[in-house]
Amino acid sequence: MVGTDQRGLRPIAGPYLVPGPTGVAVRTRLKHLTAQDEKVLRLVGAHLGSLASADLKARCADGLDHDSARWAARKRALTPESSSRWAGSITKATHDQWALARRGQVAHLRSLQAGIATIRHRLSLPVGAKGTKKKPGGYRSRQEWHAKSRRLASLQDRLATVRADFEAGLVRVVRGGKHLARNRHHLDATGVDRSQWRERWETARWFLQADGESGKRFGNETIRITPDGEVSIKLPAPLKEWANAPNGRYVLSGTAAFAHRGQEWAERVAENRAVAYRVHLDAERRRWYLTASWQIAAPPQVPLRAALAPGVIGVDTNADHLAAWRLDTHGNPIGDPRRFDYQLSGSATHRDAQVRHALTRLLRWAQSCGVRAIAVEDLDFTDSKSREKHGRRKRFRQLISGMPTGKLRARLLSMCAETGIGVIAVDPAYTSRWGAQHWHKPLTGRKRRTSRHAAAAVAIGRRALGHAIRRRMAPPPHHRSDGAGHRTIQAESRSPGREEDRPRASGPRTRSDGAGHGRNAVDQNAQDRSGRSAEHAQLMLSL
Repeated sequence: MVGTDQRGLRPIAGPYLVPGPTGVAVRTRLKHLTAQDEKVLRLVGAHLGSLASADLKARCADGLDHDSARWAARKRALTPESSSRWAGSITKATHDQWALARRGQVAHLRSLQAGIATIRHRLSLPVGAKGTKKKPGGYRSRQEWHAKSRRLASLQDRLATVRADFEAGLVRVVRGGKHLARNRHHLDATGVDRSQWRERWETARWFLQADGESGKRFGNETIRITPDGEVSIKLPAPLKEWANAPNGRYVLSGTAAFAHRGQEWAERVAENRAVAYRVHLDAERRRWYLTASWQIAAPPQVPLRAALAPGVIGVDTNADHLAAWRLDTHGNPIGDPRRFDYQLSGSATHRDAQVRHALTRLLRWAQSCGVRAIAVEDLDFTDSKSREKHGRRKRFRQLISGMPTGKLRARLLSMCAETGIGVIAVDPAYTSRWGAQHWHKPLTGRKRRTSRHAAAAVAIGRRALGHAIRRRMAPPPHHRSDGAGHRTIQAESRSPGREEDRPRASGPRTRSDGAGHGRNAVDQNAQDRSGRSAEHAQLMLSL
Protein backbone atom coordinates (compact mmCIF):
# COMPACT_ATOMS: atom_id res chain seq x y z
CA MET A 1 0.00 0.00 0.00
CA VAL A 2 1.33 3.45 -0.92
CA GLY A 3 2.04 5.68 2.08
CA THR A 4 0.87 9.26 2.50
CA ASP A 5 2.34 12.42 3.98
CA GLN A 6 0.89 14.69 6.68
CA ARG A 7 -1.56 16.23 4.22
CA GLY A 8 -2.91 12.83 3.19
CA LEU A 9 -1.22 12.95 -0.22
CA ARG A 10 0.74 10.05 -1.58
CA PRO A 11 4.37 10.61 -2.65
CA ILE A 12 4.97 11.59 -6.26
CA ALA A 13 7.22 9.35 -8.33
CA GLY A 14 9.84 10.98 -10.50
CA PRO A 15 9.56 11.23 -14.30
CA TYR A 16 11.43 8.78 -16.48
CA LEU A 17 12.07 8.18 -20.16
CA VAL A 18 10.04 5.28 -21.50
CA PRO A 19 12.21 2.79 -23.42
CA GLY A 20 11.42 2.43 -27.10
CA PRO A 21 9.94 -0.63 -28.79
CA THR A 22 12.08 -3.68 -29.54
CA GLY A 23 9.94 -5.16 -32.32
CA VAL A 24 7.85 -4.12 -35.30
CA ALA A 25 4.97 -5.66 -37.23
CA VAL A 26 3.68 -4.74 -40.69
CA ARG A 27 0.67 -6.08 -42.52
CA THR A 28 -0.35 -6.37 -46.14
CA ARG A 29 -3.17 -7.95 -48.08
CA LEU A 30 -2.74 -11.12 -50.10
CA LYS A 31 -4.36 -10.37 -53.45
CA HIS A 32 -5.06 -12.36 -56.61
CA LEU A 33 -5.48 -15.69 -54.80
CA THR A 34 -7.11 -18.50 -56.75
CA ALA A 35 -9.80 -20.81 -55.41
CA GLN A 36 -7.23 -23.55 -54.94
CA ASP A 37 -4.96 -21.18 -52.99
CA GLU A 38 -7.75 -20.36 -50.59
CA LYS A 39 -8.68 -24.03 -50.24
CA VAL A 40 -5.11 -24.99 -49.36
CA LEU A 41 -4.85 -22.16 -46.82
CA ARG A 42 -8.11 -23.25 -45.22
CA LEU A 43 -6.98 -26.88 -45.02
CA VAL A 44 -3.62 -25.98 -43.50
CA GLY A 45 -5.15 -23.53 -41.02
CA ALA A 46 -7.84 -25.97 -39.88
CA HIS A 47 -5.40 -28.88 -39.50
CA LEU A 48 -2.83 -26.89 -37.53
CA GLY A 49 -5.61 -25.26 -35.51
CA SER A 50 -6.82 -28.65 -34.30
CA LEU A 51 -3.26 -29.53 -33.28
CA ALA A 52 -2.90 -26.20 -31.45
CA SER A 53 -6.15 -26.82 -29.55
CA ALA A 54 -4.99 -30.24 -28.42
CA ASP A 55 -1.59 -28.87 -27.39
CA LEU A 56 -3.18 -26.05 -25.39
CA LYS A 57 -5.40 -28.56 -23.61
CA ALA A 58 -2.36 -30.64 -22.69
CA ARG A 59 -0.48 -27.58 -21.44
CA CYS A 60 -3.39 -26.45 -19.27
CA ALA A 61 -3.67 -29.98 -17.84
CA ASP A 62 0.00 -29.90 -16.78
CA GLY A 63 -0.52 -26.75 -14.72
CA LEU A 64 2.41 -25.91 -12.47
CA ASP A 65 4.02 -29.32 -13.03
CA HIS A 66 5.13 -28.41 -16.53
CA ASP A 67 8.84 -28.53 -17.32
CA SER A 68 11.18 -28.71 -20.32
CA ALA A 69 10.79 -32.50 -20.58
CA ARG A 70 7.03 -32.23 -21.03
CA TRP A 71 7.53 -29.46 -23.55
CA ALA A 72 9.84 -31.69 -25.58
CA ALA A 73 7.37 -34.58 -25.35
CA ARG A 74 4.54 -32.43 -26.67
CA LYS A 75 6.68 -31.19 -29.51
CA ARG A 76 7.68 -34.75 -30.48
CA ALA A 77 4.00 -35.74 -30.50
CA LEU A 78 3.12 -32.86 -32.86
CA THR A 79 6.00 -33.38 -35.30
CA PRO A 80 4.60 -36.42 -37.21
CA GLU A 81 1.31 -34.59 -37.80
CA SER A 82 2.95 -31.39 -39.05
CA SER A 83 6.73 -30.81 -39.06
CA SER A 84 9.39 -29.96 -36.51
CA ARG A 85 9.16 -26.22 -37.24
CA TRP A 86 5.36 -26.17 -37.21
CA ALA A 87 5.48 -28.05 -33.90
CA GLY A 88 7.89 -25.49 -32.45
CA SER A 89 5.63 -22.60 -33.47
CA ILE A 90 2.56 -24.32 -32.00
CA THR A 91 4.17 -25.07 -28.64
CA LYS A 92 5.61 -21.56 -28.34
CA ALA A 93 2.21 -20.01 -29.09
CA THR A 94 0.65 -22.31 -26.51
CA HIS A 95 3.07 -21.16 -23.81
CA ASP A 96 2.48 -17.50 -24.66
CA GLN A 97 -1.28 -17.99 -24.43
CA TRP A 98 -1.02 -19.84 -21.12
CA ALA A 99 1.19 -17.08 -19.68
CA LEU A 100 -1.27 -14.42 -20.85
CA ALA A 101 -4.14 -16.27 -19.17
CA ARG A 102 -2.04 -16.53 -16.02
CA ARG A 103 -1.47 -12.77 -15.93
CA GLY A 104 -5.18 -12.18 -16.46
CA GLN A 105 -5.90 -14.49 -13.55
CA VAL A 106 -3.63 -12.44 -11.28
CA ALA A 107 -5.36 -9.22 -12.38
CA HIS A 108 -8.75 -10.81 -11.65
CA LEU A 109 -7.59 -11.76 -8.17
CA ARG A 110 -6.49 -8.21 -7.43
CA SER A 111 -9.77 -6.80 -8.72
CA LEU A 112 -11.81 -9.12 -6.51
CA GLN A 113 -9.70 -8.30 -3.46
CA ALA A 114 -10.09 -4.56 -4.05
CA GLY A 115 -13.86 -4.88 -4.46
CA ILE A 116 -14.22 -6.96 -1.29
CA ALA A 117 -12.15 -4.46 0.72
CA THR A 118 -14.29 -1.55 -0.49
CA ILE A 119 -17.58 -3.27 0.30
CA ARG A 120 -16.39 -4.30 3.75
CA HIS A 121 -15.38 -0.74 4.54
CA ARG A 122 -18.71 0.72 3.43
CA LEU A 123 -20.72 -1.96 5.23
CA SER A 124 -18.89 -1.15 8.47
CA LEU A 125 -20.11 2.48 8.35
CA PRO A 126 -23.60 3.61 9.41
CA VAL A 127 -26.21 3.90 6.69
CA GLY A 128 -26.08 7.39 5.15
CA ALA A 129 -22.61 8.24 6.52
CA LYS A 130 -20.82 10.74 4.31
CA GLY A 131 -17.49 9.90 2.77
CA THR A 132 -14.41 11.94 1.98
CA LYS A 133 -12.25 12.42 -1.07
CA LYS A 134 -9.99 9.62 0.14
CA LYS A 135 -12.56 7.02 1.25
CA PRO A 136 -16.21 6.38 0.36
CA GLY A 137 -18.96 6.68 2.93
CA GLY A 138 -21.73 4.34 3.94
CA TYR A 139 -24.52 3.16 1.68
CA ARG A 140 -27.51 5.40 1.10
CA SER A 141 -30.31 3.13 2.25
CA ARG A 142 -30.92 -0.07 4.13
CA GLN A 143 -31.96 -1.81 0.92
CA GLU A 144 -28.65 -0.95 -0.75
CA TRP A 145 -26.76 -2.10 2.33
CA HIS A 146 -28.56 -5.46 2.18
CA ALA A 147 -27.89 -5.85 -1.57
CA LYS A 148 -24.21 -5.09 -1.11
CA SER A 149 -23.93 -7.58 1.73
CA ARG A 150 -25.20 -10.26 -0.65
CA ARG A 151 -22.76 -9.09 -3.30
CA LEU A 152 -19.94 -9.34 -0.74
CA ALA A 153 -20.77 -13.01 -0.17
CA SER A 154 -20.83 -13.58 -3.95
CA LEU A 155 -17.45 -11.92 -4.43
CA GLN A 156 -15.95 -13.88 -1.56
CA ASP A 157 -17.14 -17.14 -3.09
CA ARG A 158 -15.76 -16.10 -6.47
CA LEU A 159 -12.46 -15.11 -4.90
CA ALA A 160 -12.14 -18.52 -3.24
CA THR A 161 -12.69 -20.24 -6.60
CA VAL A 162 -10.19 -18.07 -8.47
CA ARG A 163 -7.62 -18.40 -5.71
CA ALA A 164 -7.93 -22.18 -5.74
CA ASP A 165 -7.42 -22.21 -9.51
CA PHE A 166 -4.40 -19.94 -9.19
CA GLU A 167 -2.75 -22.09 -6.52
CA ALA A 168 -3.38 -25.20 -8.61
CA GLY A 169 -2.09 -23.57 -11.80
CA LEU A 170 -5.44 -24.03 -13.57
CA VAL A 171 -6.36 -21.49 -16.24
CA ARG A 172 -9.35 -21.35 -18.56
CA VAL A 173 -8.61 -20.32 -22.14
CA VAL A 174 -10.98 -20.17 -25.11
CA ARG A 175 -9.25 -20.50 -28.47
CA GLY A 176 -11.09 -18.13 -30.76
CA GLY A 177 -12.06 -15.71 -28.03
CA LYS A 178 -14.59 -15.74 -25.20
CA HIS A 179 -16.50 -12.85 -26.73
CA LEU A 180 -17.08 -14.71 -29.98
CA ALA A 181 -18.04 -17.87 -28.10
CA ARG A 182 -20.71 -15.99 -26.14
CA ASN A 183 -22.13 -14.48 -29.32
CA ARG A 184 -23.31 -17.96 -30.28
CA HIS A 185 -26.12 -17.59 -27.75
CA HIS A 186 -27.09 -14.08 -28.90
CA LEU A 187 -27.16 -14.29 -32.69
CA ASP A 188 -30.17 -11.98 -32.98
CA ALA A 189 -28.37 -9.19 -31.11
CA THR A 190 -25.18 -9.57 -33.15
CA GLY A 191 -27.00 -9.54 -36.51
CA VAL A 192 -25.41 -12.73 -37.91
CA ASP A 193 -26.91 -16.12 -38.63
CA ARG A 194 -25.61 -19.51 -37.50
CA SER A 195 -23.58 -20.21 -40.63
CA GLN A 196 -21.85 -16.84 -40.49
CA TRP A 197 -21.01 -17.30 -36.83
CA ARG A 198 -19.68 -20.78 -37.51
CA GLU A 199 -17.37 -19.48 -40.23
CA ARG A 200 -16.01 -16.74 -37.98
CA TRP A 201 -15.54 -19.21 -35.13
CA GLU A 202 -13.62 -21.71 -37.22
CA THR A 203 -11.51 -18.95 -38.81
CA ALA A 204 -10.55 -17.56 -35.39
CA ARG A 205 -9.35 -21.01 -34.29
CA TRP A 206 -7.06 -21.57 -37.28
CA PHE A 207 -3.29 -21.58 -36.84
CA LEU A 208 -1.14 -20.17 -39.64
CA GLN A 209 1.89 -18.54 -38.06
CA ALA A 210 5.57 -19.45 -38.10
CA ASP A 211 8.55 -18.13 -36.15
CA GLY A 212 11.59 -16.84 -38.02
CA GLU A 213 15.07 -18.36 -38.02
CA SER A 214 18.25 -16.38 -38.55
CA GLY A 215 20.61 -17.92 -41.07
CA LYS A 216 17.88 -19.81 -42.90
CA ARG A 217 16.82 -18.98 -46.42
CA PHE A 218 14.92 -15.67 -46.42
CA GLY A 219 14.67 -15.80 -42.63
CA ASN A 220 11.88 -18.40 -42.43
CA GLU A 221 11.72 -22.00 -43.63
CA THR A 222 8.02 -22.58 -42.89
CA ILE A 223 6.37 -19.52 -44.45
CA ARG A 224 8.88 -18.20 -46.97
CA ILE A 225 8.59 -14.89 -48.82
CA THR A 226 11.20 -13.90 -51.34
CA PRO A 227 12.27 -10.27 -51.89
CA ASP A 228 10.15 -10.34 -55.07
CA GLY A 229 7.04 -11.14 -52.99
CA GLU A 230 6.59 -14.84 -53.82
CA VAL A 231 4.84 -16.62 -50.92
CA SER A 232 5.34 -20.34 -50.29
CA ILE A 233 4.20 -22.49 -47.36
CA LYS A 234 5.64 -25.73 -46.03
CA LEU A 235 2.69 -28.11 -45.98
CA PRO A 236 2.12 -30.44 -43.00
CA ALA A 237 2.80 -34.11 -43.57
CA PRO A 238 -0.90 -35.17 -44.03
CA LEU A 239 -1.41 -32.46 -46.71
CA LYS A 240 1.65 -33.03 -48.88
CA GLU A 241 -0.47 -34.17 -51.85
CA TRP A 242 -1.47 -30.53 -52.33
CA ALA A 243 2.12 -29.45 -52.96
CA ASN A 244 2.90 -27.69 -56.26
CA ALA A 245 6.62 -27.12 -55.58
CA PRO A 246 9.54 -29.33 -54.51
CA ASN A 247 10.10 -30.40 -50.89
CA GLY A 248 6.40 -30.44 -50.03
CA ARG A 249 5.83 -26.71 -50.50
CA TYR A 250 2.89 -24.81 -51.93
CA VAL A 251 3.46 -21.53 -53.80
CA LEU A 252 0.59 -19.04 -53.83
CA SER A 253 -0.46 -17.35 -57.05
CA GLY A 254 -0.54 -13.89 -55.53
CA THR A 255 2.44 -11.91 -54.32
CA ALA A 256 2.99 -9.88 -51.15
CA ALA A 257 4.33 -6.33 -50.99
CA PHE A 258 4.74 -4.28 -47.81
CA ALA A 259 4.10 -0.57 -48.24
CA HIS A 260 5.17 0.34 -44.71
CA ARG A 261 8.79 -0.56 -43.84
CA GLY A 262 9.06 -2.38 -47.14
CA GLN A 263 12.69 -1.46 -47.71
CA GLU A 264 13.65 -2.54 -44.19
CA TRP A 265 11.84 -5.86 -44.66
CA ALA A 266 13.49 -6.47 -48.05
CA GLU A 267 16.97 -5.85 -46.64
CA ARG A 268 16.29 -8.18 -43.76
CA VAL A 269 15.03 -10.96 -46.02
CA ALA A 270 17.99 -10.58 -48.38
CA GLU A 271 20.38 -11.01 -45.44
CA ASN A 272 18.55 -14.16 -44.24
CA ARG A 273 17.63 -12.59 -40.92
CA ALA A 274 14.69 -13.93 -38.87
CA VAL A 275 11.20 -12.75 -39.83
CA ALA A 276 8.01 -14.23 -38.37
CA TYR A 277 4.84 -14.43 -40.48
CA ARG A 278 1.15 -14.89 -39.79
CA VAL A 279 -1.58 -15.52 -42.37
CA HIS A 280 -5.18 -14.93 -41.37
CA LEU A 281 -8.58 -14.48 -43.00
CA ASP A 282 -10.96 -11.63 -42.23
CA ALA A 283 -14.25 -13.53 -42.36
CA GLU A 284 -16.37 -10.37 -42.55
CA ARG A 285 -14.52 -8.85 -45.50
CA ARG A 286 -13.49 -12.14 -47.13
CA ARG A 287 -9.89 -10.94 -47.37
CA TRP A 288 -6.60 -12.67 -46.65
CA TYR A 289 -3.86 -10.78 -44.82
CA LEU A 290 -0.18 -11.42 -44.15
CA THR A 291 1.60 -9.98 -41.11
CA ALA A 292 5.41 -9.86 -40.84
CA SER A 293 7.17 -9.13 -37.57
CA TRP A 294 10.79 -9.00 -36.43
CA GLN A 295 12.93 -7.71 -33.63
CA ILE A 296 14.82 -4.44 -33.81
CA ALA A 297 17.59 -2.97 -31.73
CA ALA A 298 16.39 -0.72 -28.95
CA PRO A 299 16.89 2.95 -29.83
CA PRO A 300 19.67 4.71 -27.92
CA GLN A 301 18.46 6.13 -24.62
CA VAL A 302 18.96 9.89 -24.49
CA PRO A 303 19.61 11.38 -21.02
CA LEU A 304 16.53 12.96 -19.52
CA ARG A 305 18.17 16.37 -19.17
CA ALA A 306 19.23 16.38 -22.82
CA ALA A 307 15.75 15.43 -23.96
CA LEU A 308 14.23 18.30 -21.95
CA ALA A 309 16.74 20.94 -23.11
CA PRO A 310 14.52 22.43 -25.88
CA GLY A 311 11.41 22.20 -23.66
CA VAL A 312 8.62 19.68 -23.53
CA ILE A 313 5.03 19.20 -24.68
CA GLY A 314 2.65 18.12 -21.95
CA VAL A 315 -0.21 15.90 -23.14
CA ASP A 316 -3.37 15.14 -21.17
CA THR A 317 -5.21 12.03 -22.38
CA ASN A 318 -9.00 12.14 -22.43
CA ALA A 319 -11.82 9.98 -23.72
CA ASP A 320 -12.27 11.96 -26.95
CA HIS A 321 -9.20 14.16 -27.44
CA LEU A 322 -5.60 14.92 -26.52
CA ALA A 323 -4.97 18.26 -24.83
CA ALA A 324 -1.39 19.49 -25.38
CA TRP A 325 0.61 22.57 -24.45
CA ARG A 326 4.24 23.44 -25.15
CA LEU A 327 6.44 24.53 -22.22
CA ASP A 328 9.93 25.98 -22.14
CA THR A 329 12.72 24.72 -19.89
CA HIS A 330 11.52 26.95 -17.01
CA GLY A 331 7.99 25.54 -17.09
CA ASN A 332 6.32 28.51 -18.79
CA PRO A 333 3.54 27.77 -21.32
CA ILE A 334 4.40 28.96 -24.82
CA GLY A 335 1.80 29.89 -27.40
CA ASP A 336 -1.72 28.51 -27.34
CA PRO A 337 -2.88 25.03 -26.35
CA ARG A 338 -3.60 22.42 -28.98
CA ARG A 339 -6.44 19.90 -29.11
CA PHE A 340 -6.30 16.70 -31.16
CA ASP A 341 -9.71 15.03 -31.40
CA TYR A 342 -10.54 11.40 -32.09
CA GLN A 343 -13.74 9.33 -32.01
CA LEU A 344 -13.61 5.95 -30.30
CA SER A 345 -16.69 4.50 -31.95
CA GLY A 346 -17.24 1.84 -34.54
CA SER A 347 -14.94 -1.08 -35.23
CA ALA A 348 -11.55 -1.71 -33.64
CA THR A 349 -9.84 -0.80 -36.92
CA HIS A 350 -11.60 2.56 -37.00
CA ARG A 351 -10.70 3.30 -33.38
CA ASP A 352 -7.07 2.42 -34.00
CA ALA A 353 -6.99 4.68 -37.06
CA GLN A 354 -8.46 7.57 -35.05
CA VAL A 355 -5.77 7.23 -32.38
CA ARG A 356 -3.05 6.98 -35.03
CA HIS A 357 -4.23 10.12 -36.85
CA ALA A 358 -4.38 12.13 -33.61
CA LEU A 359 -0.84 11.09 -32.69
CA THR A 360 0.38 11.92 -36.20
CA ARG A 361 -0.88 15.51 -35.84
CA LEU A 362 0.68 15.74 -32.38
CA LEU A 363 4.10 14.57 -33.57
CA ARG A 364 4.07 16.89 -36.58
CA TRP A 365 3.42 19.82 -34.28
CA ALA A 366 6.22 18.67 -31.95
CA GLN A 367 8.65 18.47 -34.87
CA SER A 368 7.71 21.96 -36.06
CA CYS A 369 8.34 23.32 -32.54
CA GLY A 370 11.75 21.65 -32.27
CA VAL A 371 10.77 19.75 -29.12
CA ARG A 372 12.51 16.45 -28.41
CA ALA A 373 10.24 15.05 -25.70
CA ILE A 374 6.54 14.54 -25.03
CA ALA A 375 5.29 14.13 -21.46
CA VAL A 376 2.32 11.86 -20.79
CA GLU A 377 0.76 10.42 -17.66
CA ASP A 378 1.69 6.91 -16.61
CA LEU A 379 -1.96 5.92 -16.44
CA ASP A 380 -3.21 2.58 -15.18
CA PHE A 381 -6.96 2.36 -14.61
CA THR A 382 -6.92 -1.28 -13.50
CA ASP A 383 -8.22 -0.46 -10.02
CA SER A 384 -10.43 2.44 -11.12
CA LYS A 385 -12.90 0.59 -13.35
CA SER A 386 -14.64 -1.42 -10.65
CA ARG A 387 -18.17 -0.47 -9.71
CA GLU A 388 -17.28 -0.90 -6.04
CA LYS A 389 -14.96 2.12 -6.09
CA HIS A 390 -17.23 4.57 -7.92
CA GLY A 391 -20.59 3.12 -6.87
CA ARG A 392 -23.47 4.40 -8.98
CA ARG A 393 -21.27 6.53 -11.25
CA LYS A 394 -21.78 4.19 -14.16
CA ARG A 395 -21.13 6.79 -16.86
CA PHE A 396 -17.87 7.78 -15.17
CA ARG A 397 -16.74 4.14 -15.12
CA GLN A 398 -17.64 3.83 -18.80
CA LEU A 399 -15.66 7.02 -19.50
CA ILE A 400 -12.56 5.60 -17.80
CA SER A 401 -12.92 2.26 -19.56
CA GLY A 402 -13.22 3.98 -22.93
CA MET A 403 -9.92 5.84 -22.64
CA PRO A 404 -7.38 4.12 -24.94
CA THR A 405 -4.48 4.24 -22.49
CA GLY A 406 -2.78 0.99 -23.50
CA LYS A 407 -3.30 1.36 -27.23
CA LEU A 408 -2.31 5.02 -27.20
CA ARG A 409 0.86 4.28 -25.22
CA ALA A 410 1.95 1.54 -27.62
CA ARG A 411 1.20 3.67 -30.67
CA LEU A 412 2.94 6.70 -29.22
CA LEU A 413 6.11 4.76 -28.41
CA SER A 414 6.34 3.20 -31.86
CA MET A 415 5.68 6.47 -33.70
CA CYS A 416 8.01 8.53 -31.50
CA ALA A 417 10.81 6.03 -32.08
CA GLU A 418 10.59 6.76 -35.82
CA THR A 419 10.64 10.54 -35.38
CA GLY A 420 13.39 10.67 -32.74
CA ILE A 421 11.13 12.13 -30.03
CA GLY A 422 11.32 10.74 -26.51
CA VAL A 423 8.35 9.87 -24.32
CA ILE A 424 8.50 10.90 -20.66
CA ALA A 425 6.10 9.20 -18.24
CA VAL A 426 5.09 11.18 -15.15
CA ASP A 427 3.09 10.30 -12.08
CA PRO A 428 -0.60 11.08 -12.78
CA ALA A 429 -1.40 11.96 -9.16
CA TYR A 430 -3.27 15.27 -8.75
CA THR A 431 -2.33 16.65 -12.19
CA SER A 432 -5.91 17.52 -13.14
CA ARG A 433 -6.76 18.97 -9.74
CA TRP A 434 -3.61 21.04 -9.28
CA GLY A 435 -3.53 22.09 -12.91
CA ALA A 436 -7.03 23.52 -12.61
CA GLN A 437 -6.15 25.14 -9.27
CA HIS A 438 -2.94 26.89 -10.32
CA TRP A 439 -3.14 27.28 -14.13
CA HIS A 440 -6.75 27.31 -15.31
CA LYS A 441 -7.59 30.87 -14.29
CA PRO A 442 -4.21 32.55 -15.05
CA LEU A 443 -4.17 31.14 -18.59
CA THR A 444 -7.74 32.19 -19.37
CA GLY A 445 -8.32 35.59 -20.93
CA ARG A 446 -10.68 37.46 -23.20
CA LYS A 447 -9.27 35.95 -26.38
CA ARG A 448 -8.35 32.52 -25.04
CA ARG A 449 -10.56 30.07 -23.22
CA THR A 450 -8.41 27.52 -21.46
CA SER A 451 -9.98 24.19 -20.58
CA ARG A 452 -9.21 22.18 -17.48
CA HIS A 453 -7.60 19.56 -19.70
CA ALA A 454 -5.18 22.13 -21.14
CA ALA A 455 -4.32 23.24 -17.61
CA ALA A 456 -3.66 19.59 -16.74
CA ALA A 457 -1.32 19.37 -19.74
CA VAL A 458 0.69 22.27 -18.27
CA ALA A 459 0.86 20.45 -14.95
CA ILE A 460 2.07 17.28 -16.68
CA GLY A 461 4.76 19.19 -18.56
CA ARG A 462 6.01 20.95 -15.42
CA ARG A 463 6.22 17.66 -13.55
CA ALA A 464 8.28 16.19 -16.40
CA LEU A 465 10.65 19.17 -16.22
CA GLY A 466 11.14 18.62 -12.49
CA HIS A 467 9.25 21.78 -11.43
CA ALA A 468 6.44 22.01 -8.95
CA ILE A 469 3.00 22.38 -10.46
CA ARG A 470 2.15 25.57 -8.57
CA ARG A 471 3.23 28.80 -10.20
CA ARG A 472 5.19 30.34 -7.27
CA MET A 473 6.82 29.11 -4.10
CA ALA A 474 5.83 30.50 -0.68
CA PRO A 475 7.66 33.68 0.47
CA PRO A 476 10.78 33.28 2.63
CA PRO A 477 9.82 32.77 6.28
CA HIS A 478 12.30 35.10 8.05
CA HIS A 479 12.30 38.28 5.89
CA ARG A 480 10.77 39.59 2.68
CA SER A 481 13.94 39.67 0.57
CA ASP A 482 15.40 36.80 -1.36
CA GLY A 483 17.86 35.72 1.33
CA ALA A 484 16.36 32.24 1.48
CA GLY A 485 16.21 31.91 -2.26
CA HIS A 486 14.20 33.44 -5.04
CA ARG A 487 10.47 33.16 -4.56
CA THR A 488 9.70 32.16 -8.11
CA ILE A 489 10.59 28.99 -9.94
CA GLN A 490 9.81 30.47 -13.33
CA ALA A 491 13.41 31.51 -14.11
CA GLU A 492 16.87 30.30 -13.30
CA SER A 493 19.31 32.23 -11.12
CA ARG A 494 21.39 33.30 -14.15
CA SER A 495 18.47 34.56 -16.21
CA PRO A 496 18.83 38.31 -17.02
CA GLY A 497 16.25 40.59 -15.44
CA ARG A 498 14.92 38.07 -12.95
CA GLU A 499 15.36 40.55 -10.04
CA GLU A 500 13.92 43.56 -11.85
CA ASP A 501 10.38 44.89 -11.77
CA ARG A 502 7.99 43.21 -14.12
CA PRO A 503 7.02 45.42 -17.07
CA ARG A 504 3.42 46.43 -17.00
CA ALA A 505 1.21 45.30 -19.87
CA SER A 506 -0.07 48.04 -22.12
CA GLY A 507 -3.67 49.20 -21.81
CA PRO A 508 -5.95 49.73 -18.84
CA ARG A 509 -6.18 47.11 -16.11
CA THR A 510 -9.98 47.28 -15.93
CA ARG A 511 -12.70 48.72 -18.12
CA SER A 512 -13.21 51.67 -15.74
CA ASP A 513 -9.53 52.76 -15.88
CA GLY A 514 -8.43 55.51 -18.16
CA ALA A 515 -6.05 55.07 -21.03
CA GLY A 516 -2.98 56.20 -19.01
CA HIS A 517 -4.04 55.23 -15.54
CA GLY A 518 -1.47 53.21 -13.61
CA ARG A 519 1.39 53.82 -16.00
CA ASN A 520 3.83 54.30 -13.08
CA ALA A 521 2.73 51.20 -11.20
CA VAL A 522 6.18 49.62 -11.31
CA ASP A 523 8.03 52.83 -10.32
CA GLN A 524 7.62 53.27 -6.57
CA ASN A 525 9.31 56.70 -6.58
CA ALA A 526 6.84 58.14 -9.07
CA GLN A 527 3.91 57.55 -6.69
CA ASP A 528 2.87 60.02 -4.01
CA ARG A 529 2.89 57.69 -1.02
CA SER A 530 5.08 56.74 1.89
CA GLY A 531 7.79 54.13 1.67
CA ARG A 532 9.82 55.74 -1.11
CA SER A 533 13.56 55.16 -1.29
CA ALA A 534 16.03 57.30 0.67
CA GLU A 535 17.82 58.43 -2.50
CA HIS A 536 14.59 59.85 -3.87
CA ALA A 537 13.83 61.65 -0.60
CA GLN A 538 17.29 63.28 -0.51
CA LEU A 539 16.90 64.40 -4.10
CA MET A 540 13.62 66.09 -3.28
CA LEU A 541 15.16 67.92 -0.25
CA SER A 542 18.11 69.19 -2.27
CA LEU A 543 15.72 70.69 -4.78
